[in-house]
Amino acid sequence: MQNEPSSVLREFQHGSFDAFEVLFREHQGAVFGWILRIVRDPAAAEELTLDTFYRIHQAHARFEPARGFEGWSRRIATNAALDWMRRRTNEVELPADVAAPTKGDPAVSEEIRRKTAAAFERLAPKLRVAATLAVIEGMAQKEVAEALGISVAAVKLRVFRALRLLRKDLEQQGIRP
Repeated sequence: MQNEPSSVLREFQHGSFDAFEVLFREHQGAVFGWILRIVRDPAAAEELTLDTFYRIHQAHARFEPARGFEGWSRRIATNAALDWMRRRTNEVELPADVAAPTKGDPAVSEEIRRKTAAAFERLAPKLRVAATLAVIEGMAQKEVAEALGISVAAVKLRVFRALRLLRKDLEQQGIRP
């Protein structure tokens, strides 16, 4: 049996700005965290969080209260992050906490990290997002599928393609993954 949608959700669907403010206060942290996991840039995540809530407000009439707010807002946030990734032209390095441990020659390790980050940036945004969430963040494929609005099989395929393309790119650069 499905729970009855809250009055805040119903009011939001009908355009109540007060209900929107309540949802913004309750969910802005989670939306920011979700976007940060995708774009890996805190400044961009802040900007995209605001963009996401703008999009949420604009789409209030299409919101279905019975389906819940979290999944719906996560899908809008994912689309905002994907749009940002598609528009971006400059390379952004992966954060240091994602880099491989530095053992041996630090110059070689730094070069490998830079080449890996560059290869990752060359992936198509939809492949990069799936790989980031499933491989780097370690999220369950079902959760990634729900966030991207695709099937689990499509998540598996995107991750497989991303890893295959990364391996090929790195091998062309003389790095044996």
